[in-house]
Amino acid sequence: MNLRNYLGAMMLCAAVATGCGGGGNSAEEAEQKPVAGTDGNKYVPYEERTGEESVVYFTRDLSAAGLIKAYEQVCDSITGKVGVKLHTGEQNGPNIIPREWVKALLEKDLKDATIIETNTYYEGDRYTTEQHRKTLEVNGWTFCPVDIMDEEDTVTIPVNGGKWFKKMSVGSHLLNYESMVVLTHFKGHTQGGFGGSNKNIGIGCADGRVGKAWIHTTPGSDDMWDIKEEEFMERMTESTKATIDHFGKHVTYVNVMRNMSVSCDCEGVAAEPVVTPNVGILSSKDILAIDQACVDIIYAMTAEEHAAMVERMETRHGLRQLSYMKELGMGNNRYKLIDLDNGGKEITAAEAAKDLKPFVQPASE
Repeated sequence: MNLRNYLGAMMLCAAVATGCGGGGNSAEEAEQKPVAGTDGNKYVPYEERTGEESVVYFTRDLSAAGLIKAYEQVCDSITGKVGVKLHTGEQNGPNIIPREWVKALLEKDLKDATIIETNTYYEGDRYTTEQHRKTLEVNGWTFCPVDIMDEEDTVTIPVNGGKWFKKMSVGSHLLNYESMVVLTHFKGHTQGGFGGSNKNIGIGCADGRVGKAWIHTTPGSDDMWDIKEEEFMERMTESTKATIDHFGKHVTYVNVMRNMSVSCDCEGVAAEPVVTPNVGILSSKDILAIDQACVDIIYAMTAEEHAAMVERMETRHGLRQLSYMKELGMGNNRYKLIDLDNGGKEITAAEAAKDLKPFVQPASE
């Protein structure tokens, strides 16, 4: 076991000894390990879903103006001290949401907001707070305050109804905020299959040393990424639930479907080349509905357009994120998709995915 994994295992063992490991499960509960769900590699068509419908807004306008337009549809419950949960990326990552778009949004609608992040579990450009601050400078996140929430300490918040966790460890500064705007670059993900709002919160708010370890690693394992497929999706989703339950109605979601590599922004310049067409920007007050709508749009693309993303989602069993969010009562997987470019007309995912242009990497941002 290398030093990195050894230290992670020691932290997990210490957490278990103090009643925090695995979200605070008792010894008896630990012996009765939950069983992960199945079918995370199977897409469920819209017509096979049941339940209520939420509202998801959609614009093809991939610009600062489009981002503002999407956000302003879902911002009425954002009050008080606001944290904007954004994946700020590894150094010089080519696919992150353009900083000028975020700057324009904050200047117009979120003047006193703070970008919120946590340090990473893996060693890289954001592993320590010092490294993270340097990376923020390199990537241009210097126009507003950025709070690395686990810079000082961690806290645990309850996971209501979870089967893997009773509580989740997050950066202590999370408790300083009254509202959260989840601003997400929707893309693929090496382990999660796809990274939408659920991944942005579930991994992105868990602190870098304890919470992320609970999600990714079996205590004592030599492989820090040994928890995979459906179990990983469920653990990540329970982490998300802890955070959104904490904020209650004071949380909202915006997903940007642009530069959608099958790799996460945590891979930076090593990310796989983008081959999926750009789509647009979606917003909703329902985390399941917005991530489901993005997935539906991917599946509605032509076979050539969506081949890479679908392969990534299905081979990682990432669709379990969606079914587990529904099981936990986190939202609806049925929705009305409102086209902001055409007078608020209700459209289908297939109409949103129609006539997309092949991706071309911009010369500069």
